[in-house]
Amino acid sequence: MTTGDMEDTGDTGDTGVASAEEAGAGLGSQIVRFTRLVAARRSQTKLEQGAGERVLLARLVRDGEQRATDLAAETFLDLSTVSRQVRSMVERGLIERRPDPEDRRGTLLYATESGRAVYEKYRQQRDAQLAELLGPWPPEDRYQLIRLMTRLNDDLVAHQHERHGDGTQPEAGAQQGASKHE
Repeated sequence: MTTGDMEDTGDTGDTGVASAEEAGAGLGSQIVRFTRLVAARRSQTKLEQGAGERVLLARLVRDGEQRATDLAAETFLDLSTVSRQVRSMVERGLIERRPDPEDRRGTLLYATESGRAVYEKYRQQRDAQLAELLGPWPPEDRYQLIRLMTRLNDDLVAHQHERHGDGTQPEAGAQQGASKHE
């Protein structure tokens, strides 16, 4: 089956091979399609505004307290964007600041109980929607999807760190998420 066949039918088939070039072209087309579908979904549900907040909150809940600069680098968001989001989340009581014990000039950010509750609500809503979508799929396909998406995301993160280790790349790279728990 060719990459074109997969695009036309949406059927990836049970077996097959593809060269790196064919895989790059096919995956590129499917990523663009997926991105458009996600954007359309966000527009329909008006969730677009909270995406950056969810990514930052997830990092603080999962990884613990950290500096804003480290948070920006880890999420591939610009520091100015992180600063705006942090300010908003502090005002709403979702995160708090405390002095960094290793360098009293700096501050560490951490999720409050309210922030953890908001994160959990986001996560449960997302997981329920995806479970409904994947319900009709065979269990083996669901497992392979998770396995391959994890591998792709891990490789994308490693590539981003190689190219932009300082976290200064455009914000769009940050929306990818980094773990199955985000």
